[in-house]
This record gives sequence, structure tokens and C-alpha cells, in this order.
Amino acid sequence: MTPSLLPGSRWFQWVRNFTLRVGVLTGVYLTAVMVISVLAATRMEFLEPVADVRNGVAYAAFFFFMMIPIGCFLRSPVRMFASAMCGWAILSVNYALMGIFFIHLHARLGKTPFHLFILGALVYGVAAVASWVAGMVMLLRHQPIAAHRRRM
Repeated sequence: MTPSLLPGSRWFQWVRNFTLRVGVLTGVYLTAVMVISVLAATRMEFLEPVADVRNGVAYAAFFFFMMIPIGCFLRSPVRMFASAMCGWAILSVNYALMGIFFIHLHARLGKTPFHLFILGALVYGVAAVASWVAGMVMLLRHQPIAAHRRRM
């Protein structure tokens, strides 16, 4: 079993597959960022004067945690996409559940949970394809460009 160096991975040792473990941890991290940012936006009025900074920090944290599957599986696009979609599915389910507690959350953000899931699939799909194409280009660089012909 590959050791996971991600914080909190000790709690998920029961998940034996490393790809799935990274996906679950990514989903937990993204959900935590989402919950904290929604609570900061709705329950902490003292952060309202610095709303742009608050939102920028939330975007940066969200982007950082989105990059975990891409960084872990840069050379394996299938594992990258599987791990990322596992995490993104966890985020989408929790986003749907947050819509129960925050009544106008989906209308205010303009995204339904399914729309959010499709956006994540698109982003991670493009990242997986870019990784695959970059891998093919790197393999191509090691091959001779012109075929060697024998002269008679």
C-alpha cells in the first residue's frame, strides 16, 4: 500500500485504494473549504468590509485543494480523473445538502448541484486530457523523427 502524505489521511486508512483515498480526502477538503467560506459569508458580519479578500482567500484555498488529484496523478490521467471525480462527487453531494440549510444558496450562486458536478467533470477532464497529451508529446520526443532507411 502506498503511504499517503496528505494531512488527515490517517483517518482514511480503511480505504485501501490510493486513488480512492486521495479522492475522498480531496472531497473532504473541498467540502470543508465550501462550508467555511459559506459560513464566513453568511454568519460573520465583521468580514463584510473585506468581502473581496475573504472571497479571494476562499478561491485560492479551493483552487489549492482542487489541485491535489492533479498533483498526485500527473502521469496517470485515468487515475487523476477517477480520483478527482470521486472528490468532486463528494463536494457536489455536500453542496446539495448545504442547499437545505441555506435556502437560496443554489439560486444565489447560480449553480445547481448537477451543474457544479458537470463543471468539475469538465475541468478535471480537460486536465486529464492535457496530462495525457503532454505524456504523449514527451514519449514522442524520445523517438526518432525520421525513419532510418537502408541504402542499397
